[in-house]
Amino acid sequence: MKRFEKARKVIKYIAFQQELDNILCYLEQESKGVDILFRSTTVMALVKDGKAVIGGDGQVTLGNTVMKNNARKIRRIYDGKVLVGFAGSSADALTLFERFEGKLNELSGNLPRAAVELAKEWRMDKALRRLEALMIVCDRDNIYLISGTGDVIEPEENLVAIGSGGPYALASARSLLRFSSLEAKDIVQEALKITANICIYTNEQISTETLE
Repeated sequence: MKRFEKARKVIKYIAFQQELDNILCYLEQESKGVDILFRSTTVMALVKDGKAVIGGDGQVTLGNTVMKNNARKIRRIYDGKVLVGFAGSSADALTLFERFEGKLNELSGNLPRAAVELAKEWRMDKALRRLEALMIVCDRDNIYLISGTGDVIEPEENLVAIGSGGPYALASARSLLRFSSLEAKDIVQEALKITANICIYTNEQISTETLE
């Protein structure tokens, strides 16, 4: 028994050291102004009945440590007429926000063309090709996923989800779409809540934006 107790203490000590190393690494990188890549998140969007809704959870995870619970991973751009959400490096995503909004302004708010033009730029620009982020962009009529390889994907059922909890959110939302009469916002919120009960990198601090 004493041997097991000693082994248990060693395991607890190692786990504590790992958590401490994660926190120290985060603080060191933050003090240097270095952006940290947070891969674990869930963001989803749905266009239904002339309404567009995008939502995301608030958890930011570094290694085995939850660093923040109320992060906002969705934005309104182009005078609030387009919704955007991201998964990946926050600095990279913000850079893409700026580029994408620039394309929207150039093309007078034409979302399909702006998405394609951004993807072309992403593929051709060496700096952009190193950006690590996925983006969802949508308005009341269109929804697109722009991948890190410069692909533009128009999802089925006007529904898309990204991040570690993306598959759970997508499956939940598809079921709600087919077997309920819920509004778009309710579907997004419920799907994200279900995801939070499955994916350890997703919490219930859900934020949403709606275009009507």
